[in-house]
Amino acid sequence: MSNTLIDQKEKRKIGILVVGLRGANGVTMCCGMIANRRGLEWRGPRGEHASANYNGCITQLKQRGVHGGVGFADVVPEGMLANVNDAAIGGWDVRPGGMGDALLEAQILDYDLVRQVKDEMNKSIQVKRGYYDARFIGRSQHEGATHILDDCSSTGEALERIRADIREFKTSNNVIGHTTVIWSASVEPNCELVYELNSSEELLRSIDMSEEERGSPLSPSLIYATAAILEGCSFVNGGSQNTLCGGLEELAMKNSCYCLGTDFKAGQTKFKTAAVEYLRTMGLTPKVIASSNHLGNNDMKNLATADKARNAKLRVKHDIFAAWEEDIDHKVAVMYTPMINDEKRDFVEYTSLGFMDQHHTMVTYTRASDSVLCVPLMIDSAVWCDFFRRCNQAYESVSRSLAYLFKVPEGGAKGVDPGFFRQMEELKGEVNGIAQALKSRSLTLSEESKPSSFSRVTAEKKNVQSAGSFTLGDTAIVCAGLACVDMQLVNATGGDGGESIDTFEGETSIGGGR
Repeated sequence: MSNTLIDQKEKRKIGILVVGLRGANGVTMCCGMIANRRGLEWRGPRGEHASANYNGCITQLKQRGVHGGVGFADVVPEGMLANVNDAAIGGWDVRPGGMGDALLEAQILDYDLVRQVKDEMNKSIQVKRGYYDARFIGRSQHEGATHILDDCSSTGEALERIRADIREFKTSNNVIGHTTVIWSASVEPNCELVYELNSSEELLRSIDMSEEERGSPLSPSLIYATAAILEGCSFVNGGSQNTLCGGLEELAMKNSCYCLGTDFKAGQTKFKTAAVEYLRTMGLTPKVIASSNHLGNNDMKNLATADKARNAKLRVKHDIFAAWEEDIDHKVAVMYTPMINDEKRDFVEYTSLGFMDQHHTMVTYTRASDSVLCVPLMIDSAVWCDFFRRCNQAYESVSRSLAYLFKVPEGGAKGVDPGFFRQMEELKGEVNGIAQALKSRSLTLSEESKPSSFSRVTAEKKNVQSAGSFTLGDTAIVCAGLACVDMQLVNATGGDGGESIDTFEGETSIGGGR
């Protein structure tokens, strides 16, 4: 593909696969996308007029105001950020039933909207059977978990089944672009074995072992993540569990995709990082941040019956300011209150030291649907992964650019500044740099169907082949002087009268002149 592609209005159809598709986040996202595709309008609970939009999705919004800001849809050339209306949606869930029925049961969005999309969601969105291990989910979820891969006797078999599901999804939906798998299922207890999986070889070997050989179980999220990456899809850990590990990162780099997390920073935590950044910018010294939040959705119900999963959640919430390495006493309390359903209530008190060590205290109160806050992050993460993959951006730089999405950025983003606005500046810098490169035609794009080499500082030693006395990797081009090697690129594309080569399927090397 040549650089002239940026002038074409190609309709990309990215893929979004959600683990926990029938949950509150999954059904809210699907409803919103259908409503936007159809341009639906409806009446709210007080009779007010409402219409479909992508508020909160910064990849779908344009800049506005005299000084710009807000959205990114018009920062890069038209068509570079995928229109999510064209996306293919699918996923897995351990609970049976239709998507429309789950939407109605969730009672999150206005009924006048739900009734317009319910039947379409039941008919058009297929929910695959989920991989289930009762040890990684709360007791409250066990009884309803009947839509499962019950014929898999090992993690290796489960991995292959999930990989087959991904391939079938991309083929049947004619996905043109990148596919992202998003963990939106219930929070798991942390998997202790994850800390020992520091290479892709160790990860894959562990999955192939029996549990008796390993000595402990592997979490379903790790199996989904590995399957996604092996199929060339990015994986986003929207939960609090410790899915990301060194082996998963290395595997992602080898397969030219991204592995991002941990735990979507959707509502009060996002504001919390902005508020504490504001206090520090004023020159104050934040000392105590005490917050409580309560809601009654299924995720909180799971936490209420799974102590280890709740510990994983609290670990993430407590660690959001750790990268500053400052003495901040950060306390978080979470409570399950069924009546509140998905409408989270959050109260935070911030106490800092001001001039002459005098106390400065402020309080914030937030009330919003947890899923309505989270869905835009799911949409944006998938669109960003497609965009950055298409532009061949390095794993580490993309991880840092998308740190704003997560409570505790891990993997390639570990240690980034926790401040929300600092994180947004990282994203803006990366996107603006790409935009300039695209406009000057100095950046070559890649096709998802024919992946080119993945940009990164250090080369990966993958599928190394010997060519005489030379050692060549299949993801690198080595240029040697004095015409010592003549290389033929097989099925090369690009150029358009210029001197660039954009994609190729292989190479043949022969001894050259002296």
